[in-house]
Amino acid sequence: METYHSLKQLQLGLKQNKYSLKSVVEHYLKQIEEQKHLNVFLDVYANEALAEAENLQKKLIAGKPLGKLFGLVIGIKDVLVQKGYQVRSASKILEGFESQFTGTAVQRLIDEDAIIIGVENCDEFAMGSSNENSAFGPTLNAADNSKVPGGSSGASAVAVQAGLCMASLGTDTGGSVRQPAAFCGVVGIKPTYSRVSRYGLIAFASSFDCIGVFSKNVEDNAQILEVIAGHDEFDSTVSNESVPAYSKDLQLSKKLKIAYLKETLENEALQTEIKEATVAKLDWLRSQGHQVVEVTFPHLDYLLPTYYILTTAEASSNLSRFDGVRYGYRAPEAHNMESMYKLSRSQGFGEEVKRRIMLGTFVLSASYYDAYYTKAQKVRRIIRDETRKMLAKYDFIVLPTTPTTAFPLGANRDNPAEMYLEDVFTVQANVTGVPAISIPNGVDAKNLPIGLQIMTDVFKESELYAFADYLMKS
Repeated sequence: METYHSLKQLQLGLKQNKYSLKSVVEHYLKQIEEQKHLNVFLDVYANEALAEAENLQKKLIAGKPLGKLFGLVIGIKDVLVQKGYQVRSASKILEGFESQFTGTAVQRLIDEDAIIIGVENCDEFAMGSSNENSAFGPTLNAADNSKVPGGSSGASAVAVQAGLCMASLGTDTGGSVRQPAAFCGVVGIKPTYSRVSRYGLIAFASSFDCIGVFSKNVEDNAQILEVIAGHDEFDSTVSNESVPAYSKDLQLSKKLKIAYLKETLENEALQTEIKEATVAKLDWLRSQGHQVVEVTFPHLDYLLPTYYILTTAEASSNLSRFDGVRYGYRAPEAHNMESMYKLSRSQGFGEEVKRRIMLGTFVLSASYYDAYYTKAQKVRRIIRDETRKMLAKYDFIVLPTTPTTAFPLGANRDNPAEMYLEDVFTVQANVTGVPAISIPNGVDAKNLPIGLQIMTDVFKESELYAFADYLMKS
């Protein structure tokens, strides 16, 4: 069976009876089986996906109204819950836990006739930049199996990269959709904070977490976001802002004012080939009559410290519920309440999660709360205001998604500081809440994908998608 590069193409073929939806699902199941070595899926819903394909095929034959995502075969990251299915956050601490409800984003996919084919590996509790922190082993980059796919949503990116499904849902707390998208050569968006309901997302850092989308092309990505976005009575932080038909509005209507950050292109850690690819794209934009301006952002050095102080503090609070009492892993040798808490959490959590919990507990402690947490909140506001001021003047900010292309497995595992630096270009969008997208921008000398990142002002996903589509077709 041929490979389908867009949902529109797939739906047209189904309506013209060129193939059945069952054969489409079987194709993806075959790909998953053949590429098991990539360690992408923790659970494959083969029987359920085939049964749903049969049901939707009958719906098509009967001439009933079809959902917007009819026939879309999609995977979901192992932090998004679905009723009756296991969810683990790629952690031992949630061993044997089965969700009692379905999250809003997942339910909206189902309601629009998408087929969920399985749950995808990730860094434990979405904490990581390489997908190596999973209790179920690392996922491999399909472009080079000796390289990481990025994290924390690395497997969700590889699923699309390797053709194991058409699209994936991931989550982005500090770059966890955009960085893997860059490493794997696919499209990945982090929408405006509050654009998509977090109901049914196992929290890492509640004021940063966003559900995002991976796809091969911009149009599919836009169509999925317009389905999952919007008001939700189960999430008090979600926006009431109306959701445009993103996928129907992908045409640029004017010449643009584009800023690029001087500090990102002059960063010593930036790989030469990524700098050259970014500069080439900026030069092309100038040649097309767009205004491209170098700007300075003096707060770049404060982004990572601010992000890690605040997210670890929120993680410390959010993960306190995983204690061995109500559900998940409980240490078998525990003999009283205190030992149950200590042993269950020590054995159930991985090293990186424990590191962040301890950091977060430290910055929230009475002696250091004002020195770290309160100060970081003030710096976050300054960064947000400066970024929004820049975006009031320019339509977009363009920068590299990552400082390097995919690095070797194990290269940064023993050096957390090096690993954290992988997020240096992506955390700005999370600290400020603005939307950002990563699109493919060529490859380096080793044929590893390079990503280009675009940021714009809050709730301007329509413009973001149109610009991204324009660049991908250039």
